Amino acid sequence: MILRDEFGLVAGTWQSQSYLLLFMSLLAIHTQADLEAQKDKHSWKAGQWGRCMGEDCGPGGVQTRTVWCVHSEGWTTLHSNCKHTGKPESQRQCFKVCEWHQELFEWEVSEWGSCILVPYSSNDQKLRTSKCVTAQHGIQQRKAHCIRKTNRTVVTDEICEFFTPRPTIEQACLIPCPHDCVVSEFSPWSACSKSCGTGLQHRTRAVLAPPMYGGSNCPNLTETRTCNNHLSCSFGEDEYKYSLKVGPWSECRLPHQKEIRLSGRTMLDFSTESAEKNNVKPQVLNHHHHHRYHQSKSWDIEIGYQTRQVRCTRSDGRNAMLSLCTQDSAPVTFESCIMPRDCETSDWSPWSPCSKTCRSMDLSPGYRTRTRSLKQIPAGGGEDCPALEEKEACNIGGDLLPQCPRYVWKTTEWGECQVTPLLSQQDCRQSNHSVLCGGGIQRREAYCVQSPDDAISHKGKEVSRPANGRLCPGPMPLVAQLCSIPCPEECLVSAWSSWGPCIYENCKDPQGRKGFRLRRRQVIREPTGTANSCPHLVETIPCEEPTCYEWHVTEEPICVPNKGTCGYETRTQKLVCKNNQGEDVSDDQCMDDPPPSRLPCEVPCPMDCVLSYWSAWGGCSHSCSSKNAEGKQSRNRLILALPGEGGKPCPPASALEEWRLCNDHPCTVFFWEVSPWASCIEDTSMTTLNATSNWNGKPTCAVGIQTRKVICMKVNVGQVISKRCPDSTRPDPIRPCLLPCKKDCMVTPFSEWTPCPTTCQPANATITKQSRYRIIIQNSAHGGHECPDTLYEERECEALPICPTYRWKPHKWHQCTIVPDSVRIGIIGAGEACGQGLETRVVTCLRDDDETADMTECLQRAGPMPSMAKRCKVPCKDDCTFTTWSKFTSCTGCGVTRSRKRSLTGRSKKREKCHNTELYPQVEMEPCPCDEYVSQPYGNWSDCILPEGRVERQLGMKVQGDSNECGPGVRYRASTCSDPDGRLVDPSLCSSSGYIEESCAIPCPFDCKLSEWSSWSTCSSPCGSGVKVRSKWLREKPFNGGRPCPKLDLKNQVYEAVPCYSECNQYLWVTDPWSACTVNGVDKALDCGEGVQSRKVKCVNNTADSPGEIVDNTLCDQEEMPFEAQICFRPCPGDCVMSQWGEWSICPQPCDPKSVQERTRHPLRFPTADNNCPEDSQNQSCVLNTNCFTYQYNVTDWSTCQLSDNAVCGQGTRTRLLDCVRSDGKPVELRYCKQMELEKKWKLTIHCLVECPVNCQLSEWSPWTECSYSCGLQGQMMRSRSITQQARGEGRPCPAHLAEARQCPVKPCYKWMLGEWSQCQVEGAQCGEGLRVRNLTCVVHNGSLSDPVSAKQVEEEMCEAKLMKAKGQELQQPCSVPCLGDCHLTEWSSWSSCQLTCLEGRSFETTGRQARSRAVVIQAIENQDSCPQQVFQTQTCKEGKCLSYEWRTSPWTDNERCVWCQRSDGVNVTGGCFLENRPSTIRHCHPPCTKPFSHCTQSGVCGCGKGYVEVMTAYGFLDYCTKIPGPDNKKADVKTSAGKLKPGTSTIQDFLKEWSIQPFGPDGRVKIWVYGVTAGGFLLIILITAMSFLVCKKPKQNKSSPPQQKPLSLAYDGDVDM
Repeated sequence: MILRDEFGLVAGTWQSQSYLLLFMSLLAIHTQADLEAQKDKHSWKAGQWGRCMGEDCGPGGVQTRTVWCVHSEGWTTLHSNCKHTGKPESQRQCFKVCEWHQELFEWEVSEWGSCILVPYSSNDQKLRTSKCVTAQHGIQQRKAHCIRKTNRTVVTDEICEFFTPRPTIEQACLIPCPHDCVVSEFSPWSACSKSCGTGLQHRTRAVLAPPMYGGSNCPNLTETRTCNNHLSCSFGEDEYKYSLKVGPWSECRLPHQKEIRLSGRTMLDFSTESAEKNNVKPQVLNHHHHHRYHQSKSWDIEIGYQTRQVRCTRSDGRNAMLSLCTQDSAPVTFESCIMPRDCETSDWSPWSPCSKTCRSMDLSPGYRTRTRSLKQIPAGGGEDCPALEEKEACNIGGDLLPQCPRYVWKTTEWGECQVTPLLSQQDCRQSNHSVLCGGGIQRREAYCVQSPDDAISHKGKEVSRPANGRLCPGPMPLVAQLCSIPCPEECLVSAWSSWGPCIYENCKDPQGRKGFRLRRRQVIREPTGTANSCPHLVETIPCEEPTCYEWHVTEEPICVPNKGTCGYETRTQKLVCKNNQGEDVSDDQCMDDPPPSRLPCEVPCPMDCVLSYWSAWGGCSHSCSSKNAEGKQSRNRLILALPGEGGKPCPPASALEEWRLCNDHPCTVFFWEVSPWASCIEDTSMTTLNATSNWNGKPTCAVGIQTRKVICMKVNVGQVISKRCPDSTRPDPIRPCLLPCKKDCMVTPFSEWTPCPTTCQPANATITKQSRYRIIIQNSAHGGHECPDTLYEERECEALPICPTYRWKPHKWHQCTIVPDSVRIGIIGAGEACGQGLETRVVTCLRDDDETADMTECLQRAGPMPSMAKRCKVPCKDDCTFTTWSKFTSCTGCGVTRSRKRSLTGRSKKREKCHNTELYPQVEMEPCPCDEYVSQPYGNWSDCILPEGRVERQLGMKVQGDSNECGPGVRYRASTCSDPDGRLVDPSLCSSSGYIEESCAIPCPFDCKLSEWSSWSTCSSPCGSGVKVRSKWLREKPFNGGRPCPKLDLKNQVYEAVPCYSECNQYLWVTDPWSACTVNGVDKALDCGEGVQSRKVKCVNNTADSPGEIVDNTLCDQEEMPFEAQICFRPCPGDCVMSQWGEWSICPQPCDPKSVQERTRHPLRFPTADNNCPEDSQNQSCVLNTNCFTYQYNVTDWSTCQLSDNAVCGQGTRTRLLDCVRSDGKPVELRYCKQMELEKKWKLTIHCLVECPVNCQLSEWSPWTECSYSCGLQGQMMRSRSITQQARGEGRPCPAHLAEARQCPVKPCYKWMLGEWSQCQVEGAQCGEGLRVRNLTCVVHNGSLSDPVSAKQVEEEMCEAKLMKAKGQELQQPCSVPCLGDCHLTEWSSWSSCQLTCLEGRSFETTGRQARSRAVVIQAIENQDSCPQQVFQTQTCKEGKCLSYEWRTSPWTDNERCVWCQRSDGVNVTGGCFLENRPSTIRHCHPPCTKPFSHCTQSGVCGCGKGYVEVMTAYGFLDYCTKIPGPDNKKADVKTSAGKLKPGTSTIQDFLKEWSIQPFGPDGRVKIWVYGVTAGGFLLIILITAMSFLVCKKPKQNKSSPPQQKPLSLAYDGDVDM
């Protein structure tokens, strides 16, 4: 027990300690977890890396960033709270980037990767055909790295990002919808494989479009089925059949020292690799050569051998014993071959400099290339030569490149304006160009220069040099423009004024008694553009007793008696002092005593004689006075009343007229005459003024003076002394002028020298020259520096070495090499050493000095290398042997043949087979070469071409129709040169040029020819404005592109009309004084009362001084002619005598009938006491167009545009005139309108423009282009010119054809022509691996290979330079002939049509695709397990089309139809159409359509046939079909049972139908009685309703719910009335 208790105590104590230890451990773990958790709430956070800092550029820089400890809640704490082990770096090494590093580093980007579909969801990139309509969105990516330019190594991207941002590495793209494989229809079934028993037959189809973008794969291209023949097979006919099958040739190999002998019972297999069974590519093999040359001088080839296996196969595909396939001749199982040798090339040359050396605006990349040369060409089917040149883009961005120089167009100054080019051929002014003016044409030259730039400002001369015009962007500036030469205008002056009074020369200082009388005229238009000045404007005549101021009587009062009625009285007159201009001045100016202001007068008494007042002085008889003639003028007065008894008598007749002298100045007239102004010369006295830069507001270099002579002239005499002319009217002999600035000649610097050739020159090449030029920008003028004489320089280029020539030299053929004996002996059946082999020769490269050169030189410069090996044969002992061929016999001429012979040798003479000349010909014949050739013309004649050198320049441009554009020329026609066999040969063998030439002529153009202008017609109006015209008429019409005629009228005339003006007062009516009043009374003694008086009226020419000579009365206005006689009244003695009536007063404006005008008279003699005086005033109403007139200006129409007589076109003037027209429409003098002070608001002259007849201007002919074809009949050479100035106005039009063409000499075309592939041929066996071959023939043709007749065979040497056979198309192609029972592939199908990938009819790509395929053919069911897979190929193609696919259906037949897919070009296909849209082939209706005349429609419901309409039940199902009413049954009411037309109508219905009332007439209209019945029925219904209401009305009851109404259902029965 004790022991047990102790044990228990110890156990309890241990248990307690364990609990305590566990508790402490848990507490420690918990504490540690709290600490860990506290630390987990803190984490390190780092900022961005700062800039790389360092003393030097490149590696070694230091980059820092800030690192801090952050609590999870976001606040920063001490670093100790974060784990130190996970603290990020705060400093690192870096690469310090400097500006110059931009030239060392650049971004390198890869090509864009393929377009990858954007996933619809995570990890989903599957194309969804059902959702795709046109295309799907995708992404394509590329890589971008920063690299060092020197070694293209990748560096950190931060270096490149320092200069340029990282290129885009991802972009969006489109992936077209999946395209399923599209195949054609099946071919017809093949024939049965067996003629008896059970066989197989098949049909195939071809791939038209491969699957693309995830579309479904192609279906099986072959369908096979069994076929049974009714004939049973005979015994043994269905047993196996055997075929001898050969395998492919092994690789060519060299014989070993020890050959392995192989043998076997059933087959011989000499291949060393089992994989060679499927290698069907033929290889041209090599042969070892015994003579060796240095590697660089010649190449060696080695001859080896190759073998193949032969086996016997059974129709079930199994191998059989070889003896079962025995045949007469065993197949060859070994042959010589050329050992393969790969092409060898040299190392790449260094990259050429980048073609882009500067940064341009188009951002296009530059390119650089590198090349390598051939060291050895391939042989024996060795690896072909790779590309010898590589090209890659460089400087794509170009950001580091300097800016490309920019080029701009510059122009010279405009040349002189010339009118001559605008003249027509017949213009008479062609001989005198100096007087031409008006519109002209001027030219300048445009040239291209480098645009100035700040970076190259120090190269000022470089940038101003002329450069090639192709460097300048944009169109060239205009080099021709219209201009104008001002036409000279003569001075236009007014008419002379009247002679003025005799005045002193200087009224301020009057001296002597001599004076002058003056008359003046004004300058209406100053002269322009001419040296002629205006004529003299002042004429003087000497006179005596000059006065500057005179007294003038302004008013003469009437003599009125103061007392009584008659007697002597006085009258007072008013005097005014006036100067010689008629202006009032102060009385002090008049030095003479004034006339008396009071004059005596007499008033007659009643019985005295009464005289009228003196009339005005008449016109002067002479304009001046001389010794033989004096000017006189007179005035008179009349006897108004005779005296009575005791009265004062009348004076005698002589006292009634007075005369005085007039125009008493002599007839000698003097004037100042001036010469034209001299040229402007420098005035040394104005040096101060010359220092200024402008004068009178105009910039000038200096102010000069002009002088002219001033002399006194006497009319009709000549020069006299200056004293005879008044000095006050002397013109100025001197005036200031502007001296033009000197202008020096300015030329551009010389352009760059044209480049010289840098490589070697051919042996017969001429010495090339280089040239440069400069352009005159500004010509010298006004004494400036003259232009240099040399504008074009030329020099010879430096002599270059002659280019070396190389040629191939083939050596003799060596002995024929066959398979070595060591190989041949180990083959079963091999005997003697004979058979097919190879022979080789050495080909070396020689220079022109016959020294051996490196082979690569000839490969580059000597054309294709001659062959170094060919097939040969070592005869066996049983073979036929012959002598060598003899030489060909001589030829006797063209069209004959020559021959050569050989003969049998040795034992061959005794062998019968050797005498078979079909197999072994002993004579060969060939046609003799012929040097006779036939030339025949071909094609049309060319345009008529003028000989070179006839083209000249006019104003730097060709002008259509000039003399150098017409005349004799030559036209050409190509000729073919053929040999007697009709083959084209070089044309030089027939003629030197290859053309037939013929003289021709280009007709010269003739312009429209008009007559000269006729004289101006007289003015159409004698008074006021009118029109005068002149005309030209057509003499010759234009032809051959001459200037067209202006618009002509029906009489082939052209007119000019201008307004004209005839002075209305040019001719005046002049009247003499009235005669005395003659009384015709009976009592002559009384001599008073009413009488008649007359006067003379004459028409005279109006002059400035006075009326002139008498002219015909018709020239004066007949309506205004004064009366020649009038009734008068002579008062009797004692009667009152009145004076003549005064003028009527002027009517106020405007004319008003209420206004009056008045005239007065006064008594000259008062009557006796018993008589009274008549009225002394009269008035009358102002009546419009009777005694009151208004006036207004009237403007004429504009004239045609008038040019100077020496102008062709340009600025002219159009004029119109201003008339003064009276209110009655009569033109009057302008002074009437001026008196009315009417406003002149019209411009009477405006400028106009006559379009210049600019002939079409053409550029020079371009050089003849190269021939469009290097050979053949289609070649053409072209040259063209462009229009630099379109024809304008009546200029010669541009020609319709701006190009000339002529055929090229017909040169023969040589071409290697490939023949058709032969059938697959297996040598020495029935099946297995074989070859199909085709021929490569050199043919000559006329350039049109579509014409097979034109291609004729010629020697191969003609084509050697065109195409190397070694690099030509394959002439052999591996193939296989299936053995009996083999499962095999068909031949390749034809290439399908080229199809593009399109979206909605638009091409998705530029190149299309086409496909071809091979289907599998099973010949025996037993072999179907060994069948190959069907294959198809695709290739890119051009000129593809967008093709679409859609479902097509046939008509329904018993609710079934055919559905197929058809391509848009009409080809039925499988695939291409969307299966989701496939129409149904069978249609079903539920419930079935069992009603008569019903059928199931495409929508799945029952419908009626044609001619029937559906009647539906209330549930929407077909109830029955009713017939649509026809002409006899107009319209049945199908809504009621009466209108139902159910099948099988009865006889009663037909009877009722005939006797029923028809509401419609025969014409289809409703009958009249229907309207009546309808109206009556309506009234009846109203009556019945009213009666029912009255009868059925009941007392009011409690409301109750109405009975449940039956629902109304309507079924549409197809009637339109519904």
